[in-house]
Amino acid sequence: MTSGERGRLSRFTDAVLGGARAARDKARELRDEFRTSDEPERALVAPLLPDQEVRYVGLAPVRADEMHRAGSQFADTMSEAVAESLEPRALFGLLNIVNPVVWVDAVMTPVRIAAGVLLLPGKAAALAGGVADAADPDAGLPAPRQGAEARQPLPLTPEQEAFRALFRLSQYRPLADQLAEIAYRRRYVFSGDLATLAGSLLLFLERYTGTPLTVTDTHLHLLRMGRRPDEDRPDRRQPRLLWSVERHRVARIDCDHGAARLMQFPSTIVFDDGSWIRIVNPATRDDQARFLAAIRDIPGQRPAI
Repeated sequence: MTSGERGRLSRFTDAVLGGARAARDKARELRDEFRTSDEPERALVAPLLPDQEVRYVGLAPVRADEMHRAGSQFADTMSEAVAESLEPRALFGLLNIVNPVVWVDAVMTPVRIAAGVLLLPGKAAALAGGVADAADPDAGLPAPRQGAEARQPLPLTPEQEAFRALFRLSQYRPLADQLAEIAYRRRYVFSGDLATLAGSLLLFLERYTGTPLTVTDTHLHLLRMGRRPDEDRPDRRQPRLLWSVERHRVARIDCDHGAARLMQFPSTIVFDDGSWIRIVNPATRDDQARFLAAIRDIPGQRPAI
């Protein structure tokens, strides 16, 4: 091999090694970019839970995946006529609702126990009024015609009114009808009975957006907090506790990466009352690892991170 050939080979080798180093550095840069910490969120949440050890705070909203088919056996009981008409009263029999009024009270019971916000109507109304992302369900309804009798709100007890205000339900339609519609819309993502722990959690996911899940040593919580601001902006978030359940009420949590791995993190939470709910949390791998570490003592199937 001549000296010129050795020089060309040396330059080619240097170019290959240089490209490999550049690719390695870029990979490290991207890995560091996706490396996250929930320490700022833990500092914000800790004052809300003074007697608990905060082990995990989600960095992205929890979202219900309506295309999840694990609950399709519930949907299979729906006849085509019911599916097309979406008549709430026709759903009562399929949802085992014998008395709609009693059913509304049954739905409020797990919400009252889990969230602790329905003791006073004013407290629930203040919480509902403090969130600007949900529209008034009656805002888009046409105004009554001139000369026509104005519609009157349906009579409700103070606790029922607090429940209605908290979830921004219409005051002109029966609560049972509206709750049956929620159960119908979300039939693929939960066990199908709103009068359960899974059902109460679903109501909050239906009502609120930007609701990360928080895990402590004794509870699972759903928070109203919002996304972390950019680094050059002050953090003015004021977390609110929306929903809580004691850890011993959680029978198992099954997790998997899903098809996107880094983009979404599906989990199915099963409660001791037999109800379950499927949630999909957009999360980085670091966030997934923190969540799995926080629930390591709860039974369930877990992916290898």
